[in-house]
Amino acid sequence: MPNREPHRVFLVIFVFFVVPAFFGAILRGSQQVPVFRTGIDLVNLGVTVTDKKGVLVTDLKAEDFEILEDGRKQTVRYFSAGDRPADAPALAMHLGLLLDVSDSMGEDMSFSKTASIKFLNMLTDAVDITVVDFDTEVRTARYSQSEFARLIERIRQKKAAGNTALYDAIGTYLDGAAGQDGRKIMLLYTDGGDNQSSLGYGELMNLLKASDVTVYAIGELEHQSATTKTQQRMILQQIADVTGGQAFFPTAVKELDNVYAKVLAEIRAQYTLGYSSTNEKTDGAWRKVDVKIVRKDAKDLRLRSRKGYFGLFKK
Repeated sequence: MPNREPHRVFLVIFVFFVVPAFFGAILRGSQQVPVFRTGIDLVNLGVTVTDKKGVLVTDLKAEDFEILEDGRKQTVRYFSAGDRPADAPALAMHLGLLLDVSDSMGEDMSFSKTASIKFLNMLTDAVDITVVDFDTEVRTARYSQSEFARLIERIRQKKAAGNTALYDAIGTYLDGAAGQDGRKIMLLYTDGGDNQSSLGYGELMNLLKASDVTVYAIGELEHQSATTKTQQRMILQQIADVTGGQAFFPTAVKELDNVYAKVLAEIRAQYTLGYSSTNEKTDGAWRKVDVKIVRKDAKDLRLRSRKGYFGLFKK
């Protein structure tokens, strides 16, 4: 097993993001349309770039990117490349592990536990790991790398039971992640169903849009009906896509090596761009963000990032 001692990192604080003040009320079942009260000094974007063959591109510089917010060009003020030299300052990475332990996962629990533990053994450079396991209820705990043994034991003890509060679990994680500075990566292990949450799907998508978390979903759909499988696959893809992440649907443990190789490569090759918006309005409105590559070979490159954010809101 690799050394689990905490890695030394330099914290670069350049995002201040406040989750909706009444987020808890939404989770308790409020049906009102959420209003996002956000205080953003800098907009933080995680960006993944590949060539037309899907190979990650890791040699871009700040001047190779252009950011447009609602069609207006913005100035890149902070830039961090995923393949930075070992001695260069790095953003702290925070990992979220969301584990569906509801009754619908009964036949897949062994796979989920094996898959999640395997990933944790491969990604050792997160400064902390927030575990959210959920069924009818949502439970959360945060562990440092030095507490790795306790974290693994928690996962191993889980048994499938109860309904599925998937959307509430994601919302709870986003609430906690909002107070963390640096990069935020979430791994989600679930079949994509939900029959318990107070939070609706539309509200969840708004919260994901408002966050700066990149989601990678590991969907376990082998024991679902054809109709259910199609619907839940689409849900998981949308949850990941809106954050600039990806969804994967492995059917056996042996497929995880290829899946995790892709996820880890993306995490380590991800660019981080930060800018101060020129839009000073405080109406809480959605702001569309387009990130473009302006290098000569841009037409051969593919880019993934979140599509925007909710602006500052004041009454």
